[in-house]
Amino acid sequence: MTNNQPIVRRPIRARDTKWAAAAARWLARAGFRPNGISCLSVVCAGFAGACLIGTLYVGVGLKVALYIAAAAFIQLRLLCNLFDGMVAVEGGFKTKSGEIYNEFPDRISDALIMVGAGYAAGKCGHELGWAAATLSVITAYIRTLGAAAGASQCFYGPMAKQQRMFVMTLASLIAAGEVIADKSFHVLVMTLGIIILGCIVTIIRRTCFVCSELERSGGKV
Repeated sequence: MTNNQPIVRRPIRARDTKWAAAAARWLARAGFRPNGISCLSVVCAGFAGACLIGTLYVGVGLKVALYIAAAAFIQLRLLCNLFDGMVAVEGGFKTKSGEIYNEFPDRISDALIMVGAGYAAGKCGHELGWAAATLSVITAYIRTLGAAAGASQCFYGPMAKQQRMFVMTLASLIAAGEVIADKSFHVLVMTLGIIILGCIVTIIRRTCFVCSELERSGGKV
């Protein structure tokens, strides 16, 4: 988020709502700054991952609470991702290092949540968690690499950040229901598998888009 360049932001419908604009103004008046909000998203993701891992070590009641808390922290992470850009742009607090803060914390957050889900899923989920974390980072890498080469920012799915976090939120809530019902459908394992497959499709789509656009335009000038 530089001071003299426009920010190409991910299309998010919530950004155009009155409540989001009001919340962003309140955050700016309260002294919150976009880079700090971006770092706070990592804290939320860390709590989400810790809650998921913590379900391995507690009784039924606390396990349900931790799954619900994980879902809540994942959504708080997304809210941080929403408001850091809004405070930067609408609040006029863009900084030269803002683009780094906008991207790097997201990659850490993805890993914390996916790896946490993998360990919560048990031994069969460890590798899936790490694979989902790696592929999540690659989806963003393709987008930023393409932009650095001169292509447009590509936010194609089907497993972009919002979709990944929606699926993980839903999986956490379903896992809480599994505990209450005393049944196991291995929802975290299935969810990580879906995220992995979705990320592979996303990487292919984004790579094709970037390469096609660069070939048409002749690459970076």
